[in-house]
Amino acid sequence: MMQLEARAEQRQNQTLSPRLQHAVRLLQMSSLDFGTVVRDVLGRNPFLETEDGLEDGIDVALDSDEMDEHRHDGAEGNDGDESDADSMERDHEADRELWLGDGFTPSRSSHDGDVSALDFMVAETSLNAHLHVQLSTMPLSPRDLALARAVVESLDDDGYLRTPLDELLDWAGLEPAASLDEMQIALALVQSLEPAGVGARDVAECLTLQLASIACPLQRAMAGTIVSDHLDSLAARDIPALSRSLGASVSDVEAVCDRIRRLDPRPGWRLSPSRVSYIVPDIIVKKERGAWSARLNATVVPKVRINEDYARLFQQHRCAEHAEMGAHLQEARWTMRNVEQRFSTILEVAQAIVRRQRHFFEYGAMAMKPLGLKEIADEVGVHESTVSRVTNNKYMATPSGVYELKHFFSRAMVSANGKACSGTAIRGLIQDIIEAESADKPLSDAQITRQLAQQGLTVARRTVTKYRQMLRIEAVDRRRRHD
Repeated sequence: MMQLEARAEQRQNQTLSPRLQHAVRLLQMSSLDFGTVVRDVLGRNPFLETEDGLEDGIDVALDSDEMDEHRHDGAEGNDGDESDADSMERDHEADRELWLGDGFTPSRSSHDGDVSALDFMVAETSLNAHLHVQLSTMPLSPRDLALARAVVESLDDDGYLRTPLDELLDWAGLEPAASLDEMQIALALVQSLEPAGVGARDVAECLTLQLASIACPLQRAMAGTIVSDHLDSLAARDIPALSRSLGASVSDVEAVCDRIRRLDPRPGWRLSPSRVSYIVPDIIVKKERGAWSARLNATVVPKVRINEDYARLFQQHRCAEHAEMGAHLQEARWTMRNVEQRFSTILEVAQAIVRRQRHFFEYGAMAMKPLGLKEIADEVGVHESTVSRVTNNKYMATPSGVYELKHFFSRAMVSANGKACSGTAIRGLIQDIIEAESADKPLSDAQITRQLAQQGLTVARRTVTKYRQMLRIEAVDRRRRHD
């Protein structure tokens, strides 16, 4: 018969508190996302302040004191006339309004000739707005204009019409209802607008609409045949097959294909709003006095600090009714600790990377050494997972370019002479081999593998293929040039 027995066991498990879990997430964030989180805390926490804001406040106070002195002197010497201080203060406020305008107030250029800083900004025009402006200048009837505008509003960001024309008949909302022939005419009208190729329903039609830019009639006719009947061969760069199909020389076909490739398959992108995401490096590496050094980029470090006056007043008058303020003060101190620990850890890891990979900064990618997370973790004195989080979405600016910190880590590959070589160095060697190849006789991945073996690097062909794809280099057939 089974007997039930109660026993007490003591076990030790490692768990992460919610605050520590949040700190781990903050460490893994990019500096841009981390700055957004800090600004959010800054906006709701009364104990945090920006260092820049405080300095600006001091400057404003000093200016106000000087103005009071000038105003007092002016009142004594000018007998009621407008003082210089009043004029200076008015000009200062006018300049401030001029340069800090929110864009919703009317410009003063029509009154006194001054311009706002916003007047110097480039106004972005969308594709739809650009096409509507062109339609408004044409002598069209209200019905034709409505149909053309319905087509314009159905275009996607690439400038293509992905919606079937019969579905646009109901969207136009005309009485009597538009016919399919009328919609075809409206589409042809839109396709005649700039940029060329807009309103196409597929890539072949988009390229066909742009063939008028080819000046030579023979090349234009051959390009039309290639686009309409041999688009797959054009994409595969199969020049011999195109030459046989068209009955033209390889050189003529090559020239026409080069001309087609200069056409724009996405005409809508020319007028798309510019959304450029710039990478702001967290670390800047420079060579100073013969040694490579890494330092933090000051622009990514949030300039915040605790307002000690508020903290002191709260401590003096603290009571149970102020529990919420106490939580704010604790959050402010924890935020400051996170800022300090985050960037000090990033700097220590970056400095350790620079010490290990100094040959990379001197000689380039082929001098990159194999490096693992554990080596940096042991040198800095943190866990490997911490190094992994620190190097995620963090970037280093070097004289040869901007690299993610993870770029400097790669596993070791043993060469024929027993020395270790990094994958980054092999990629750099593969790129050099391909750049030195003959244009009419490019090297296949198998031939590149044999060349690496001659240099003492035993690398599998599939590894060469993977590295070539990582370098965004096309396959041998697409690199071959035909005479």
